[in-house]
Amino acid sequence: MLKKDYANVPIIDKVDDVVKRLLSLEMASQREKVKIKTQQLIEKVRRTPSDTGSFEVQTAILTAKIQTHQEHLQKHPKDKSNRRRMLMAMDCRKKLLKYLRRTRYETFEQTCKQLGIQYTLPPPYCRRMTRRWAAKKAFCLKVFKEVQKLKAPERLKQRREWQAKAKAAKEQTLQGEGTPV
Repeated sequence: MLKKDYANVPIIDKVDDVVKRLLSLEMASQREKVKIKTQQLIEKVRRTPSDTGSFEVQTAILTAKIQTHQEHLQKHPKDKSNRRRMLMAMDCRKKLLKYLRRTRYETFEQTCKQLGIQYTLPPPYCRRMTRRWAAKKAFCLKVFKEVQKLKAPERLKQRREWQAKAKAAKEQTLQGEGTPV
């Protein structure tokens, strides 16, 4: 595939194979490749020819960035800054898709299908486990159990009182039923 600038030139068919290879995407810079990939993804989801800022187009641009970062990280797995940029782009895309899903579900489904995105729902609540939080939770549980132990005799005493009252009330109702009027 030729670069965008040279694709419409009429003489390109008569040019030598070496020149065609030099003008192809194979020899293009990474920036040109990303630009073409982005344009192709935008063309899939664009509403109108002049559409440049809709949620679908923004999602397509972020998807192209994410794919580029993934390809780069395949070759250079220790590149932390690019991993961070990729994760930030994924978060941004997730927010856009969440909004699109909430407002226009059919457009959301179509966009995901065309861009090859597999959207998974986030969990309803997720708390990151930290050492401090775990220690605090363990301490709270320990205090709760100790308080329950201290209150146990008092609760047992209350329960016996309730049972005695219930038994007395039951006997009283039985005596009231047995007397003829």
